[in-house]
Amino acid sequence: DKNSVTFTRGIYEYGQITVKPWNIVMHFSRVESAALFCRTYLFLSELYAQKHGLKLTGQTSSQIELRNMCIGPLEHLQSLIGLNSVKKDVTALASFVKIQKEREEKGLKTIGMSYHCVFTGNPGTGKTTVARILADIYKELGILKRGHLVETDRSGLVAEYVGQTAVKTNKIIDQALDGVLFIDEAYSLVTGDNTDFGSEAIATLLKRMEDNRNRLVVILAGYSKEMKKFIDSNPGLQSRFNRYIHFEDYTESELRQIFLDTAKKYEYTLDAGADYRLRESIAYALSHKDINFGNGRFARNLFEQVLQQQAVRLADESSVEEKDLTLIKAEDFPNITST
Repeated sequence: DKNSVTFTRGIYEYGQITVKPWNIVMHFSRVESAALFCRTYLFLSELYAQKHGLKLTGQTSSQIELRNMCIGPLEHLQSLIGLNSVKKDVTALASFVKIQKEREEKGLKTIGMSYHCVFTGNPGTGKTTVARILADIYKELGILKRGHLVETDRSGLVAEYVGQTAVKTNKIIDQALDGVLFIDEAYSLVTGDNTDFGSEAIATLLKRMEDNRNRLVVILAGYSKEMKKFIDSNPGLQSRFNRYIHFEDYTESELRQIFLDTAKKYEYTLDAGADYRLRESIAYALSHKDINFGNGRFARNLFEQVLQQQAVRLADESSVEEKDLTLIKAEDFPNITST
């Protein structure tokens, strides 16, 4: 499975395939080649399982990655839970870029546009995931050569001593060339302290964005108010970042679905009592949430807590069957005030 993903990535990055079915030459681009390979791989896996009476349950991380490559970035975006306004904004952006590229190919005048974005919203709302999808979209549309995502924050850009911040920032930017640089909690680059080197990181970033404007896309992310204040504090940032995409908090039903999807991924099911406790835990967490509430991370952390408690329960049993290993019960949920 791991080798299959590696091979598929190799085709996606470097290779092209030409096949001749029934003496008809068919040429596939890099993206089409990757999709062709992983679709074939998944089909043969299912065929083999069917032939030998095997049951394919759950999905490994490699299989999920293969499926995401098969369906394409926009379809991957639409498959995410919630994020309706984000899906609308990113799809509109992709459509605009696509049409401008088509105009350019036909020799028509195009509108100069910035591909840089500001993602606003609370933690755990899918900003990094969507940034990775947007990088794939930019690659698919020919805006970026590689379309990879490099994640960083203040600690990855700002050094402790004079003269080191520019070097540190340039190193990260070099890694992101031909892809997307994603800076989380970007507002923390400005602290108001005159001895802080965050302003040097910003100056270095702005210069490289200009020098490498055809090879670098930057996405800044963080809380809404802090990001607005951060962008408005610097004319250079204002002129380069005028596209804002806001990520709403997940609703109660969306958090429940994230939990259930995670359980399904790892071959777990919930009985009626467990599902009641799940709803109860999420409702309590939402009614007591603060600015640090984890959203999607909360659902995944709750799932891990449940599995630990299930393991404690099963360890005390004299005999454990396969169905016991996959079933989550109400008593597996932690005390509601500890979630």
